[in-house]
Amino acid sequence: MNEQSVAEVEPAADGHTHESACLNCGTPLVGPHCYNCGQSSHVHRTLGAFFHDLLHGVLHFEGRTWRTLPLLVWNPGKLTREYIDGRRASYVSPVAVFLFVVFLSYALFSALGGAESLTPSVNGMEQVKAAYESNEQQLADLRVQREKLAGNASEVTRIDKEMRGLKDDQDAMRMVLGNVGSQFERDFKAGFERTPLPKGNKITKAIEHIQSNPQLAIYKAQTSAYKYSWMLIPLSVPFVWLLFPFSRRFGGYDHTVFATYSISFMIALVAVVSLLFFFDLGSIGGLLLFYAPWHMYRQLRGTYGLGRWGAILRMLALSLFAWVAILIFAAAISVMVA
Repeated sequence: MNEQSVAEVEPAADGHTHESACLNCGTPLVGPHCYNCGQSSHVHRTLGAFFHDLLHGVLHFEGRTWRTLPLLVWNPGKLTREYIDGRRASYVSPVAVFLFVVFLSYALFSALGGAESLTPSVNGMEQVKAAYESNEQQLADLRVQREKLAGNASEVTRIDKEMRGLKDDQDAMRMVLGNVGSQFERDFKAGFERTPLPKGNKITKAIEHIQSNPQLAIYKAQTSAYKYSWMLIPLSVPFVWLLFPFSRRFGGYDHTVFATYSISFMIALVAVVSLLFFFDLGSIGGLLLFYAPWHMYRQLRGTYGLGRWGAILRMLALSLFAWVAILIFAAAISVMVA
């Protein structure tokens, strides 16, 4: 790195530094930006300049956003094809759109009531409280059994395994219930001692948990679906590839960009429909869902240059594949929350 005097990097009266080499990598400066790392030739250290950068960054992002969103909604094929072909400076990347939509959808879903909005609101919390108390009684009985069978290693392991499942359920129940009464408050603060145990049959356990307490199962599934929503992309890409199994024009990258933009829009559509249902506009929300296959059709036709019937047939196949991918994702989430 080139040596520079302190005077060269000290800000002048205008708040700008006037160095001869890049402050980031030390490369001699030629022009307004460093040709080695891309940093601006002159940095500034004034409060006004900081807010100028902030405003510029926000407006720049919003500019790309407002160019991306209309295309994503109405002309997704053009957006996908232009991004694949390298015209990307004007658009938000598919990954950024996906993460942004998932975050906003989760926040909206939580604000509208989360799991409670999907189950009867009057008895929902009472069901969780009853399940918590039932688990507490079962744990007390199991502790007694464990003391009696302390010399039987296999029985102790079985009991420990069952206790572990009950304790995991109570952890989730505490998050649902919050601070609701002195007895629950003492239990929430105390918690329970955990013992590492071998894993059991996850699928069977998931089914039993969903049947015994739908409220709790939906809450846990909501949280896990948000964390693992990225799995929808690798689950969907193979199905998109099946639409063009013998094509040499389109590769895995094309299908991944297509799937990411498509999934982002569908998540946003579900969020909007949920909002309409929340405000008793279910008829409009139901009609809006019919836009999903039209969106697939337009994106397929614009991205892959298909004819009308080629796009229609692939749209029908993709609609079926989408449900298969969703079912696989739901099954994986069910196993995770068990």
